[in-house]
Amino acid sequence: MIALDSGLDRRTTAKHRPRATMSFRSVVGRVLGWTLLGAFAVAVLYPVLWMVLSGFKDNQEVFNQPWGLPGELRWENYARAWDLGVVRYFTNSVIVTSASIVATTLISAWAAYGLCRLKLPFGNGVALLVLGGLLLSPTVALIPLFRLLTAIGLFDTYWALIVLYTAFRIPFTIFLIRAYMIELPRSVDEAATIDGATRAQIFWRVILPMSRPILVSAALLQALFAWNEFAFALVFVSDESLKTLPVGLVSMQSRLLTDWPVVLAGLTIAALPTILLFLIGQRQFLRGLTEGVGK
Repeated sequence: MIALDSGLDRRTTAKHRPRATMSFRSVVGRVLGWTLLGAFAVAVLYPVLWMVLSGFKDNQEVFNQPWGLPGELRWENYARAWDLGVVRYFTNSVIVTSASIVATTLISAWAAYGLCRLKLPFGNGVALLVLGGLLLSPTVALIPLFRLLTAIGLFDTYWALIVLYTAFRIPFTIFLIRAYMIELPRSVDEAATIDGATRAQIFWRVILPMSRPILVSAALLQALFAWNEFAFALVFVSDESLKTLPVGLVSMQSRLLTDWPVVLAGLTIAALPTILLFLIGQRQFLRGLTEGVGK
């Protein structure tokens, strides 16, 4: 009886004994993982922080103390950059980027809905043809596009950039949204059809709300592309009043070769909108990519 009690006590003690929280290999792996993530964060954030702080310096501090903190916060550098044309370039970029986001996202969403929800003749061939647009290089088409836009009267206008930014990004955006819509249950379409909804009503009232994460992801990627695009903005817009931020900042830099703090202040202003957009939409952005392309 005593032996049985002893065995029972040993089993009870072993059952309630705390397990080893983590093996040595797991600890090393976690430490290495956090170290790599920390190094990556420093590599990404430090250049941005350096650019922001250098915008508050004067020329002497920029060259003599490039890694040091500014002696004082010189907000006049940002005010001067704004007055020298950044506000005009900023406005042009907002107009072109916003229009291309709306056009690209809506056209791509409608096309993706048709490719994955409608029974189209040669549907797979059409999908391959659309996705084949990913193979087109924008820079190779500069000369034909220059002649085309000049012939139809779009050269040196906002529409030149809006049309090109939309056309060259539609194949990729269709691929992105289609991968997400394929996984949406078809039962919602059938239920809406039974309730008397048309195809257009199903698209606008059912599919689009359900696809909000991937639409946000597509819009953010389009914003990043259009906001930073340089080649098209340089070739197809020559009017100083229509230049976007990437081209405008280059021209401003050529006028301010001896005033680097003002140039860096302008670069900071140009980078701020995209950073804020990603901070605001990062949850939907990651959710759209992981639930769509990741499936």
